[in-house]
Amino acid sequence: MKPGKPLIGVVGPCGAGKSTLIAGLERHGYTCRHIAQEHSYVPDMWQRLSHPDLLIFLNASYETTVRRRSLNWSEEEYQEQQRRLAHARAHADLIIKTDTLSIEEVLQTALRFLAGKGDRGRQSRR
Repeated sequence: MKPGKPLIGVVGPCGAGKSTLIAGLERHGYTCRHIAQEHSYVPDMWQRLSHPDLLIFLNASYETTVRRRSLNWSEEEYQEQQRRLAHARAHADLIIKTDTLSIEEVLQTALRFLAGKGDRGRQSRR
């Protein structure tokens, strides 16, 4: 495990709020990696590319993702992203369902979790 603040990986389907959360965490001094696991057929790509100390999974319903991003995709495509994210979800340190939360509420949820980790994270998954 690296000393200091952990490397935080953030995954989730399109429109769940990953980029927004990463920007907020980085303003608080955290190092984050957006991991495009939802676009990969390799179930553990999130581990192979980034080796995060902590993994945050953001989730949102199909309806929410369409509303937030004006996405022109089908529910089947959304479900395929969920399938591709299954391994990351199973190994996530924190899962946040963002449908009914404000941007600030999502950020505060993540910050409270990270504060509870003492900025150290858990054993690296390498």
